[in-house]
Amino acid sequence: MDVMRAPWRMSYIDSYDENRRKNESTGHCIFCTYPKENNDEENLIVHRGRFAFVIINRFPYASGHLMIVPYRHTSIFQSLSDDETQELFFYAKKCVLLLERIYNADGFNLGMNIGHAAGAGIDAHLHLHLVPRWNGDTNFMSVTAETRVLPEALSVTREKILSSWEN
Repeated sequence: MDVMRAPWRMSYIDSYDENRRKNESTGHCIFCTYPKENNDEENLIVHRGRFAFVIINRFPYASGHLMIVPYRHTSIFQSLSDDETQELFFYAKKCVLLLERIYNADGFNLGMNIGHAAGAGIDAHLHLHLVPRWNGDTNFMSVTAETRVLPEALSVTREKILSSWEN
């Protein structure tokens, strides 16, 4: 039997509940702090707009898994201004085009998990997920071993997206 390893996932699994409790008690939100830092490469931010930014998911479901995030800290979808909503979906459209070009994706999952009950890992700050998909990509690993196998390092994903952003 072949063994596939995704060791970066274990730190996420082990720390998920602990980090959630810590973040809720301290008010720490990566979607608020990352844009304030001057460290886009480490924080995986690929683009900054006026009302929202685009970031690579550190624990992606597939290579190229992006999130489009409003700068304003809110968990209430209907509280988004028209400008915030327009920019979120403008970047979603642009990112679909980029990921089609970069990864030859056959389809996409686009959505928000609003609230903890809906599956939001960071439920205090809305964010829009964009996950590229390919015909036949349903992977037995996700079903049987709760593990995803990604063929590309996050730094490589970031470089590909950055180099294609303006084209």
